[in-house]
Amino acid sequence: MSDHQHSHHAGPDTAAEDIANCPVMPGSTIAKAEAEEDGLVRDHDGTRYYLCCAECLPMFDADPARYANA
Repeated sequence: MSDHQHSHHAGPDTAAEDIANCPVMPGSTIAKAEAEEDGLVRDHDGTRYYLCCAECLPMFDADPARYANA
């Protein structure tokens, strides 16, 4: 997987239920509201996925089932 910069991480003041883990880059988190605002979300099979950065969007789009099952 490519090594890319992550500019959107959940901060320490973000409540746990408001934080999502990126399915493309395990270990990377993002505040759900920030992902929504920045368009870093995808829906697949009735579930919303929050992505940590714009570089993860095309990878998720290319094979959503792979990342949905990660």
